[in-house]
Amino acid sequence: MEHIELAGVHSGDSACILPAKNISDKNIATIKEYTRKIAVEMGVVGLMNMQYAIEGDTVYVLEANPRASRTVPLVSKVCSINMVKIATEIMTADITKKSSPVPQLHDRDIPHYGVKEAVFPFNMFREVDPVLGPEMRSTGEVLGISPSFGEAYYKAQEATQTRLPLEGTVLLSVCDRDKPELIDIAKAFEKLGFKILSTGKSFEMITGAGIAAEKVLKLYEGKPNITDKIAEGEIQLIINTPAGKTSINDDSYIRKAAIKHRVPYITTMAAAKASAEGIAAIKNNTHLGVKSLQAFHAEIK
Repeated sequence: MEHIELAGVHSGDSACILPAKNISDKNIATIKEYTRKIAVEMGVVGLMNMQYAIEGDTVYVLEANPRASRTVPLVSKVCSINMVKIATEIMTADITKKSSPVPQLHDRDIPHYGVKEAVFPFNMFREVDPVLGPEMRSTGEVLGISPSFGEAYYKAQEATQTRLPLEGTVLLSVCDRDKPELIDIAKAFEKLGFKILSTGKSFEMITGAGIAAEKVLKLYEGKPNITDKIAEGEIQLIINTPAGKTSINDDSYIRKAAIKHRVPYITTMAAAKASAEGIAAIKNNTHLGVKSLQAFHAEIK
């Protein structure tokens, strides 16, 4: 599964995408090779949870755990593979004397996308900055499935009670690290018909690229500022990437205000792109498609 880091009023850090959208065939082959070798070396019989990271063109192994994970049932639903049943048959083969199901397994062509989203209770802790850390734990997970990635992503967000807006005003305020991607994000939301609010250098970049935007003040710059706009219901979506602890000015007040007033917010550029794609998918269709899991599975080869 491919990871997208994001954040939302009720949902959080990581949307997982299956099949992966941006992992090369070369890296997928490497992941399969590493997984096979590690499983054999560890003597794993049954399920194993592997976590990888890709930097440039190098695949890194983060973890190898000889156990199942909460993602197993969700991946099983997307791929129409009952992983728990197969793992149980493998582990009990010596007792049941049944032949191993492994030789019959093969790669599958998945014609749809599954997006798994984690749920975090940020609305219960409104004074806590909802930027996620590596040790945070979700209180649940949801799954969106669709022939298109955008609609699957939108469905997953909706399932967390964080429905992405189809119109209105979007706030764009990103740190210097993310500014190279800002123009593309602004163009995407302009094309979707959103009014754009922005701050400081972000505003200068957006308007300098010929994109219409309105400047809004940060908290320390005076009034009316971002928190006033959020409180008055003038902002429907917030894209704000944290500057980090080295920043002179703390922008956590933006994310806290979003939680208080239940405005969807996004804290990474990858999630901003996915959100724009999700909104576009829904706006280009009159309604979300309703389709049974069995119907999705029937299309898998």
